[in-house]
Amino acid sequence: MEAPMEGPMECPMEDAVEPVPVGLVGAGPWAGTVHAPMLAAGPYTRLAGVWARRPQAAVELAGRYGAPAFERIEELFEASAAVAFCVPPAVQAELGVQAALAGKALLLEKPVAADLDGARRLVDAVCEAGVASQMVFTFRYSRAAAEFLERARGLEPFGGYAANISGALHGGPFATPWRLERGAVLDVGPHMIDLLDAALGDVVSVRAHGSPLGWAGLLLEHATGAVSEASLCMAARGETPPARVEVYGRAGSALLLGSDLGDGVFPEVARQFADTVRRGGGHPLDARHGLRLQEIIEEAERQLR
Repeated sequence: MEAPMEGPMECPMEDAVEPVPVGLVGAGPWAGTVHAPMLAAGPYTRLAGVWARRPQAAVELAGRYGAPAFERIEELFEASAAVAFCVPPAVQAELGVQAALAGKALLLEKPVAADLDGARRLVDAVCEAGVASQMVFTFRYSRAAAEFLERARGLEPFGGYAANISGALHGGPFATPWRLERGAVLDVGPHMIDLLDAALGDVVSVRAHGSPLGWAGLLLEHATGAVSEASLCMAARGETPPARVEVYGRAGSALLLGSDLGDGVFPEVARQFADTVRRGGGHPLDARHGLRLQEIIEEAERQLR
């Protein structure tokens, strides 16, 4: 079982420390809603600039925060100590290699890549360049999740259940081409697998049934002997409940709801990423962790074809 993450809001940096300049790759809805305001807000980071495949979108997003927009991604790298990615998984894997080989620390979205080959190439580049990496598993940066995992590990856990159900594929800003093609296992699967993995021990095997574009069920076996299940769907109609993760053990049970995450998640992402950059790595949710989850996802998707 992996070591616990550092708890949210611990050891704030001194005001005298300069914010880490982070360039943003991508200017879509999630970049505009989360990444750009998070990086620009300070005090741990500053938005060093924006590059996107749609230049006008980069200009508009950067302009909201008084940051430059770059025509060439290499110019963004030159202006930044680190690079945050908010692009489709296949694009992240390709451009993440370029950023790593340019010596830049990486803040990566989940999944780390569209496929296992892309994930391996990215991790190889990170290791070759010796750069820091960290992934944005949203749940894991909340105080609620940290407390849930602490409780879960003390339960002598033997099983668990996770569910992430929505209607996101029916429209809206997140009905994007890669999600419409690949569905829930690739998109929300990393969140649920990561939490079950952290609570119950490393996932060592997966059995999958259903459909990633409908309802997908995963049965996970953990190195500790625990067993868990995950229900994933982005094609539901009507009202849907918040995502949830439950753990059961000999000493009781623990529950985490997606509605419990609170408002401090993304400031905490920025705080921890700035610390990761300054330390030169060492974050438990690094690109190698993303690769391990990609291996589980690829096997699940293979079984669902």
